[in-house]
Amino acid sequence: MGRLEGKVALVTGAGRGIGRGVAHLLASEGAAVVVNDLGTGLAGEGADVSVAQQVVNEIEAAGGRGLANTDSITDYDAVGAMVDSAISQFGKLDIVVNVAGILRDRMIFNMAEEEWDAVVAVHLKGTFNTCRHASAHFRERREGGRIINFSSVSAWGSPGQPNYAAAKYGILGLTAVLANSLDRYGVTSNAILPYAATRMIDSTPRAEKVREETGKLPSELAEGTEGDPANVAPMVAYLATDDASMINGHFFGVGGYQISLYSNWELGGVLQADRRWTVQELIDLFPRIGGQITPPEPVEANGRMVKGATAQQLDENAWQQIADGIQYWENSLYYNATRQQAAT
Repeated sequence: MGRLEGKVALVTGAGRGIGRGVAHLLASEGAAVVVNDLGTGLAGEGADVSVAQQVVNEIEAAGGRGLANTDSITDYDAVGAMVDSAISQFGKLDIVVNVAGILRDRMIFNMAEEEWDAVVAVHLKGTFNTCRHASAHFRERREGGRIINFSSVSAWGSPGQPNYAAAKYGILGLTAVLANSLDRYGVTSNAILPYAATRMIDSTPRAEKVREETGKLPSELAEGTEGDPANVAPMVAYLATDDASMINGHFFGVGGYQISLYSNWELGGVLQADRRWTVQELIDLFPRIGGQITPPEPVEANGRMVKGATAQQLDENAWQQIADGIQYWENSLYYNATRQQAAT
């Protein structure tokens, strides 16, 4: 018996790449899967309705249950109808996985308004649309639910991707809100920051170099390697299970055979004054703490991932007086563990 037996999942962007791998694994674990894919090009152009149906055919040939949907996730009403069709066909909806996306890369000073709007519409609004309609069903049923959104490390500031990066950072914020607002209904919301050799990777200059050297694009070389898009699917399937009910509001980097836990806007330090700041004070003091302005990657310390805190929760003894009337707090366990790791 599969770990998702009796569950119903909706996967957007499931016709190719990571989404296809996710749809196949969820189905093999027993879930009925609504395969949504408009079948567009990488930039969102055109459409091919056969793409989603092909994945459904593969799922059904393996003994699973599937339903193809070719609506655009940017269409609020169409997404509502898609959720309704999943419920009508399979009786309910338990899992939503938002993978669909497009690229229209350009430097900010060259980007057209339409290029910004198109990418934000697919990634951010599309994720909102599915979460909005699915969450209403989850609240009404009150039997739990799983939302798994896809973001990207491009959110940290990828050059030439202001539209994509902004939308992907927005998805992290949306995921955090969903985690805090839907947990009362037994719904968990988490985000994946994936890496795999997909069509998006094929569009990069590095991919062109690979093709020059091998005669093939990275996606054509990926099957069975660490770059295989199917490698992302197991973490998604795990988060969709009942066993992952305690995981909520987390961000995971998933690529190859590695899963990383991101720190979710870790609080790294606090400067506290007993009066209004002057600009000169900030000019004088920030060079002294400059190494802490950008927190390093999260690490494991004492067998666990170090968590953050709010300024109101800090131990009074942890504050350091660094100037007249000015205190500084540092998450020393977090940074000391990072420094120790960097030194080894």
